[in-house]
Amino acid sequence: MIDDPKTLVSTEWLAEHMKDPDLRILDASWYLPEAGRHAKQEYDEGHIPGARFFDIDEISDSRSDLPHMAPRSEKFTSRMRALGVGDGHQVVVYDGAGLLSAPRVWWLFRLMGQQSVAVLDGGLPKWKAEGREIEDMPPIVRDRHITVRFQNHLVRDVTQVSAASKIKDHVIVDARAGNRFRGEAPEPREGLRAGHIPGSRSVPYSTLLNEDQTMKSPDDCRQIFEAAGVDLDKPIITSCGSGITAAVLALALERMGHRHWSLYDGSWAEWGMFPTVPVATGDA
Repeated sequence: MIDDPKTLVSTEWLAEHMKDPDLRILDASWYLPEAGRHAKQEYDEGHIPGARFFDIDEISDSRSDLPHMAPRSEKFTSRMRALGVGDGHQVVVYDGAGLLSAPRVWWLFRLMGQQSVAVLDGGLPKWKAEGREIEDMPPIVRDRHITVRFQNHLVRDVTQVSAASKIKDHVIVDARAGNRFRGEAPEPREGLRAGHIPGSRSVPYSTLLNEDQTMKSPDDCRQIFEAAGVDLDKPIITSCGSGITAAVLALALERMGHRHWSLYDGSWAEWGMFPTVPVATGDA
């Protein structure tokens, strides 16, 4: 793996840079309720030294009925200052599943115009498996100014995705498991229809990961997208259940050198609830 401080770095890279004065580490662990795991509690019990806890559900748009939608610029700014994360910092984000929710926070930083942010490949499980240091101490936080420049081209809403589905000028790629894409499994959130956005392609995020939850090579990821019928010459919109694992696809695309991607923030939590948009079932 080639370390890239703007996309993905290894545990070795992080260990070497732990003493860098401008390094900021974020624990962005998040789980579905059925996982039976409590991200903040696990963070309090043990985290990578110096890591701050990034609460995906709290650092979101509280005005929306949809789960953890991207926050407004002002809220992101205030929360990052409170975490002591700002301009000139190299941010590394990890999660307790290996590679699940950290890419969502990587995308949020990108959405806010911040480039120096990377996901820790393999996350906390790999860090622990290698016998590296863990602590339960809260970090010492100093306020730091952060400049936000919202990048509209990195996010899509239901109207834009509906148009893309009809016109087919973008490829919509769904990161959910295949049985949810096909409409064979119930959705974890109540009241949602089963199936997928018409015309979308299925690339379950887990297919892009190795057994140790590290991301496969850009070449391997490219083959997986192509095998799923994704035209990589077109702009891509990534989607999933609620905008979390769609960011795993976005991270893979960025590492592949695909620069024309965006994320459907509402994802199936929104599409599956809307009675006026069509739903397809079965294979892509």
